[in-house]
Amino acid sequence: MFEAEQTAFQAKTRATPEQMADLERFRNRLVEANAVMNLVGPDSLPDFWNRHAWDSAQLLDHAQGARTWADLGAGAGFPGIILTILLKGREGAHVWLIDSLGKRCRFLQEAVDALNLPATVINGRAEEQTVTCDIVTARAVAPMDKLLGYAQPYFQRGAQGLFLKGEKAESELIEARKSWQLEAELAPSQSDPRGRIVTIRSVRRVRSRS
Repeated sequence: MFEAEQTAFQAKTRATPEQMADLERFRNRLVEANAVMNLVGPDSLPDFWNRHAWDSAQLLDHAQGARTWADLGAGAGFPGIILTILLKGREGAHVWLIDSLGKRCRFLQEAVDALNLPATVINGRAEEQTVTCDIVTARAVAPMDKLLGYAQPYFQRGAQGLFLKGEKAESELIEARKSWQLEAELAPSQSDPRGRIVTIRSVRRVRSRS
């Protein structure tokens, strides 16, 4: 079953043997690190190739021309590390992995160094960074209303948003529109029928009425 999911991932992403080897090395590092720190739910690790790797990789189909990405709350490396591995070798490709927790950043930095990835790990608050990128992304970081606040500086510098969301994506957008004027699209996730990919093309905060 595990090998079948790995094969299916490679077929869907057209990942090279070298990329698959990097992904497997990353998976092993994640399993080892997760035994001593809470990066992902341990029950999700047997479903690594679909729940984590493919869930992350599918974003590339929604931004095929994008080369630079910022992953907010990068945590265990989803989607950021997966995207970096699949972008490795493309001219101009770079991913910023941003997280406020030092131990997660140490895990990410070790993976970046071990796999020689085109990525920069930043230990700090997402909204305080000055990164300029094509796409700002996040998975399981915060409700949309709060997430847009973290991402707003990136939008102001020209980025578009691609966020992995669960079954509450529609209701989160409805709530977010109370505070934000935005152009958003929802697409079904290819890794989980309950999930949604939220594309944000423009966003600005709604001025409060006095």
